[in-house]
Amino acid sequence: MSHTAHIRSHRKPRRSASTIAMRAGVASGVLGTLAVATAAGSANAAEPVTQTLELPVLTGDLAAQVAQSAQATQQAAANYQLQAERDAAASAAAKEAKKDLADAKAEAKKKAEAARKAAAERATRAAERTTLSTTSSSSSSDSTSSSTATGSAAAVIAFVKAQIGDAYVSGGTGPNSWDCSGLMQTAFKQVGVDLPRVSQDQSTFGTQVSLDNLLPGDIVYWGSAGSAYHVAVYVGDGMFVGAQNPSTGVAEKPMSYDPPTGAVRVL
Repeated sequence: MSHTAHIRSHRKPRRSASTIAMRAGVASGVLGTLAVATAAGSANAAEPVTQTLELPVLTGDLAAQVAQSAQATQQAAANYQLQAERDAAASAAAKEAKKDLADAKAEAKKKAEAARKAAAERATRAAERTTLSTTSSSSSSDSTSSSTATGSAAAVIAFVKAQIGDAYVSGGTGPNSWDCSGLMQTAFKQVGVDLPRVSQDQSTFGTQVSLDNLLPGDIVYWGSAGSAYHVAVYVGDGMFVGAQNPSTGVAEKPMSYDPPTGAVRVL
């Protein structure tokens, strides 16, 4: 025993059995808790950790990208198709325009050629008419100076001169309106000559005579024999009488007024 054991303040207090038991229990609980935590930590460390939350996000992004790519591809294809159709339409329009231009040029050339031919024909006819007028006037003056209408020719000439001033009416056969062939038919009927009704047939009735050898009472015509479009009676002195047109009616005109192209003798 220590020499200070009998001093109360230097003695260690004795622990009671309950206190020791309580501390042992607490320690045991702490150790148990640590053991459980350690075991849990070991178990967690042994199992691999997988992050499954990001997978749906990645999958959704990929699907959106694929959809966008498909849409872009489809739009590009549509644009290409549209451009191809526009190019085809433009090419077709260009070909059609080229064809139209070629057709227009051909038509213009054709019309120009027709106009040139028509002008040449008019000039030729004018020259022929001038020559014929000069020849007819000269020959008619010569022929009438040595001959005078007699008999049937005089009767025909008297009849047509009596109608001067009457109206011209297409299809007219008198007594106050006439067309050219109607006047001829009625005039020659006065002397018993039955002429055809129309100028085409009258131009081939009788004997064809030259304009250089006309006699009073001969029928002169315009156009070709068999297709004449006008007829009148040569009355001598370089003159003819006929139903000319609606503006002049039945009139006496010089041969130079409108030189005929042929003549027939029926008397």
